[in-house]
Amino acid sequence: MRYFAEIAYHGANYHGLQIQPNALSVQETLEDTFSKLLGEEVKLTASGRTDTGVHCRQQFVHFDVSKEVATKHFLHRINSFLPNDIAVYSLRKVKEEAHARYHALSRKYEYHITKAKNPFLQGLAHRLLYAVDVNRMNQAAQLLSQYEDYEAFCKAHSSAKHCLCQINQAFWEESDTGLVFTVRANRFLRGMVRMLTGTLLAVGQGKLTVQQFSEIIESKNNRNAGALVPAHGLYLCEVVYPDDIWLD
Repeated sequence: MRYFAEIAYHGANYHGLQIQPNALSVQETLEDTFSKLLGEEVKLTASGRTDTGVHCRQQFVHFDVSKEVATKHFLHRINSFLPNDIAVYSLRKVKEEAHARYHALSRKYEYHITKAKNPFLQGLAHRLLYAVDVNRMNQAAQLLSQYEDYEAFCKAHSSAKHCLCQINQAFWEESDTGLVFTVRANRFLRGMVRMLTGTLLAVGQGKLTVQQFSEIIESKNNRNAGALVPAHGLYLCEVVYPDDIWLD
């Protein structure tokens, strides 16, 4: 039988979600704990991978087990065993064919920026050392829904079979203390949100015009994109699934 687990994690201590040779990952930590508590080998499949240092407020993984899981009791136990920077929020039984990655309808990321040095946001937001024009950045962000091919914002040597993404939400919000960039799409490419954020910041600085931003997308060449912003400002915030996959 198959279950979906809703998880969250602080990414600072991990080399990303996916298992890495000779490096601690979120997946390895979770699989070890799930396997010990369930008494059988558990392999997790996630809605998507996150890179080293990226945080996650909502992520889903699926796994198969041979017996029914008492979800309420199990949640209490697993959160007692996991380190403080990883949490399992919920556990739900799903249809056997339900897949955490392939059945996800959309994913939402946020990139957090602080305008001033703040020791309480160390490792949680990127500090911006220059002024930006948020209105100009939003003008550029509004263009994203008009495109489908985002090869210009994909890391080199990516394993993606294609670079087609449907972005249906992208905007910047500004407060007295910082900025947040929100972007939602059906899928994302490796490094896409961080490269996209860096390029939009270049628009905000006046280094690029909105027209040049559009031309970068159309070039399909990541050498034209802006700088890759640091991982610690990035959060996977939401993953949406169709209602008919759940069995409880």
